[in-house]
Amino acid sequence: MSYLKKYPLSIIIIGIILFLSFFNPPETPLNEVTNIDKVLHFIMYFGFCTVLWFEYFKSHERPQASRLIPWAIIAPILFSGLIEIGQQTLTPTRSADWWDFLFNTLGCLAAAVFSQLVTRHVVKRWKSTRE
Repeated sequence: MSYLKKYPLSIIIIGIILFLSFFNPPETPLNEVTNIDKVLHFIMYFGFCTVLWFEYFKSHERPQASRLIPWAIIAPILFSGLIEIGQQTLTPTRSADWWDFLFNTLGCLAAAVFSQLVTRHVVKRWKSTRE
C-alpha cells in the first residue's frame, strides 16, 4: 500500500504504457513520418523514469544508489523488454521491435542523467518551500 502513496503517478504511467503497448493503434498521418515511433518510445520512457525519480526523491530524504539503480533504471528497462516479448507472443497485431527496446532504454538512461542533474534539485527546492 505504501507504493500506491509514494508512486501514484508512476503506477498510472505503467498502466498507460501497458495499454498503449498492447492495443491496436489506428492509422494516422504520423504513420508516414519515418521513425516517429522511436521518438515516442524515447519520450514515453524518459517521462516515465523522470516521474519515477521525482517520486523517489520526493518520498526519501537520502537517495540510495542501491535502490535507485535497480528500481529506477534496471526495472523499467526490463519492463520494456518484457513488453516487447509480450507484443510478439501475446498479440496477433503487434510484434517485438528491438529498436523500440533500444529507444526505451535510451529514454531510461537519459532520465537517470537528467534526474541527477535537474530533478533532484527541483525536488529539493520544492521540499524547502513546503517547510
